[in-house]
Amino acid sequence: MNPFFSVRDCCSRALERKRTLIVLAVLLAVGFVLGACFAKNPAMYAFNRRMCTRFVDRVCYSDTSVLKLFLLRTLGHSALILAAIAGGVHPVALALPVVALLFRSFTFGGSVVVLVSVYGAAGVLILVVLLLPVHLLIDALLLLSSSLSFGRAFGFCFCKRDFIALFSDFFSLVLCTAAVCLLEAFLLLAFFHPIGNIL
Repeated sequence: MNPFFSVRDCCSRALERKRTLIVLAVLLAVGFVLGACFAKNPAMYAFNRRMCTRFVDRVCYSDTSVLKLFLLRTLGHSALILAAIAGGVHPVALALPVVALLFRSFTFGGSVVVLVSVYGAAGVLILVVLLLPVHLLIDALLLLSSSLSFGRAFGFCFCKRDFIALFSDFFSLVLCTAAVCLLEAFLLLAFFHPIGNIL
């Protein structure tokens, strides 16, 4: 299996479902707006504050090696992609990508408000240079994987061929996820971590 052609085929099939992608993108935008609107709610504020603090402490200004962060972030995002791809095994399972999209966009909306209000200029730098580009790229991959699931769920058969196709799509999207996390690693080295913190 040629990884390049596998990725290209996976992306082209996902992009064919334009209406699905538009609906999912609107869902993503609605989740973001709601997250930002409810960010000042005491319970949501405390939750988003914990998430932001953990991101700043464990990713941006951490002593952990960038290589280890790259592996951990790739695994974490791959789990999200897996949840979205798993929605393709049955129509009922399509709730998985929808919940993943809503949760991710809702928490991101709240995190943006907290980052800017709590961390000030440093928060804006983290948001613009690191969090926003990486988040948008992972969101794009999540949209593609969700689109594939919506195209597959109503015709999925529990047979070897369909499971191989499912695995192929997951593998392709994980490769893309690893590429995004590699970009994140370079951004960390360029703006936040010393060069000696690679290993």
